[in-house]
Amino acid sequence: MKNPLCTGFEDPKDITRRNFLNTFAMGLGGIALADMMNPLSAATEQGFPMGTHFAPKAKRVIYLFQSGGPSQLDLFDHKPRLNAEHGKELPDSVRNGQRLTGMSVNQASLPLAGSPFEFKQHGSSGATISDLMPHLSGVADDLCFIKSMHTEAINHGPGVTMMQTGSQFPGRPTMGSWLSHGLGSMNENLPSYVVLTTKGAKGQPLGSRYWGSGFLPGQHDGVRFRSDKDAVLYLNNPDGISRDGRRATIDHLEELHQYQMKKHSDPVLENQIQQYEMAFRLQASVPEVTDMSGESEATYKLYGEDARTPGTFAANCLLARRLAEKGVRFIQLFHSGWDGHSDLPKGIKNKTKQSDQASVALIKDLKSRGMLEDTLVVWGGEFGRTNYCQGKMTKDNFGRDHHPRSFTTWMAGGGVKPGYTHGRTDEYGYNIVQDPVHVHDFHATLLHLLGIDHKRLTFKHQGRHFRLTDVHGHVVKEVLA
Repeated sequence: MKNPLCTGFEDPKDITRRNFLNTFAMGLGGIALADMMNPLSAATEQGFPMGTHFAPKAKRVIYLFQSGGPSQLDLFDHKPRLNAEHGKELPDSVRNGQRLTGMSVNQASLPLAGSPFEFKQHGSSGATISDLMPHLSGVADDLCFIKSMHTEAINHGPGVTMMQTGSQFPGRPTMGSWLSHGLGSMNENLPSYVVLTTKGAKGQPLGSRYWGSGFLPGQHDGVRFRSDKDAVLYLNNPDGISRDGRRATIDHLEELHQYQMKKHSDPVLENQIQQYEMAFRLQASVPEVTDMSGESEATYKLYGEDARTPGTFAANCLLARRLAEKGVRFIQLFHSGWDGHSDLPKGIKNKTKQSDQASVALIKDLKSRGMLEDTLVVWGGEFGRTNYCQGKMTKDNFGRDHHPRSFTTWMAGGGVKPGYTHGRTDEYGYNIVQDPVHVHDFHATLLHLLGIDHKRLTFKHQGRHFRLTDVHGHVVKEVLA
């Protein structure tokens, strides 16, 4: 008869005092951890979805990240005084000695640059939007603008990292990873966190750290879907390997891993088993969700002709809707090329032409399917642009440098207040004068909309408890519906 103390060990010789206490302690720890972390013991008993701390307004997020720093002064934050004083020097009283980037710190002059684009108020909300975004103007009353975003990061790498992870330094988990860790998946056959990048878009390079899981388990990494024949690299079976053969291989690998874990618990092995299983399921689910052949002509007309070309921003917006329908928790589109250091008027026209119609089509599409109310759509970059010209200014041309002290983000659906504008900058568009919203506040608010208290979503690493908002952040209650 097998000794009860041998449970979990194939061979009695494997039993040592250290192994026994390790296994026993992990069992007690698992009971305690389950009581603390199992949503059934907290949220679910109160009628909340698993993993949440209170009733969520949103189930999922589609983040349209505009990498490079869109110019808020030419899109949303209208400043007539800049046009009136176009070419005049930025007043010292406005700059107040604040830090400049290395690209304009040595300029002998910082001439103010008014926007050459026309601004109008739209909808019953009176939201101010430039003529660069005619499609967005048509859904002004569905949008919630934050015109007082700010960050410490003044360059692209730290800026994008800050927006994704809450820290300027690489190595922290990204938003999607935190949500995967906290809320899990809504579809076991697809990743909870999917990343789409615009094919061929020029601009700052996009590294995988921008969708990495940092010190969280690797299963929470963002999975990048490509526009090539292999949407996920190394997913398809090699020539000569059948699906049944792959299934048998995975089953045998799991047996070996389970045997090893009975001897010594290893979270890396557990993660490998989960990754193998997910990859096997993805072989069937990815081709289905990325096959656009069933989309109607009306849908392509809504998103624009670019949606027929895989990898374009428009095609990615359409794919984002399909992924949202299938239960993907966090979908992030990276659209590069907004870095307007020079030739800004021409460059920003190209970027809005690529993105305006598709962004609005996504909102309309979700709304028509009854999904906008529980899908949070976010649009924004890592920082804004300066009110002064970087480099040489001519009658019809100028550039703008990075500006972290004020920029604009908009949101739609998912429990935010529609037809509302939060925050205000000064008449030069340089400093925030009302209701500042830091990146940490933005993250805290996003988590709140998903039913998560940002102070309670933590992970212990190297002796301290980390969170997306670090030790900062507050929920911006004014933007909540």
